[in-house]
Amino acid sequence: MPPRPLPPWPTTPPAHGGIRLREVDDRDVAMVLELSTDPYIAQTGTLSPDATEAHARAWIERQRGRHGEGVGYSFAMVDATTGDAVGHCGLWLAELGEGRATAGYVVAPSARGHGRAADALTALTAFGATVPGLHRIALYIEPWNAPSIRTAERAGYEREGLLRSYHRIGGQRRDMLLYATVLHSP
Repeated sequence: MPPRPLPPWPTTPPAHGGIRLREVDDRDVAMVLELSTDPYIAQTGTLSPDATEAHARAWIERQRGRHGEGVGYSFAMVDATTGDAVGHCGLWLAELGEGRATAGYVVAPSARGHGRAADALTALTAFGATVPGLHRIALYIEPWNAPSIRTAERAGYEREGLLRSYHRIGGQRRDMLLYATVLHSP
């Protein structure tokens, strides 16, 4: 069954604190190249490790196609003051028919440690609350990833449990913590 069409892109870019979210585009090549230097990021997504400019542009094009494919919304995290891209986040809607989504976020190594991921996740969550039929957003975080756990908690997500051997990362089965937020009370 083909995915159902998603609501249009937000007319007002989601924002919180010092972060604004916008569609990923060619302005993001340098940020994507920096993301590719983090070996963990290459294990968890479709970005090649130590990407070339051609790899970065291909990754950007894949992200730009996510909405049209019905997969979800892929955003660049942009510093609201400078306009520089500092990371990437996404709201993935494969289970929108069930009222569920997942989210993910990564910050470029040079931009870490300033609360940008929490600001982006807060903006992404507020945007998710505007998607018709969406009631719950989940995050899957490896137990060792203390910065990501802090990000989830700062953005209002609650830990719901440990999923043993849940996800394959770098060719190995990994445990994942499940964090989630409920957008609309029943």
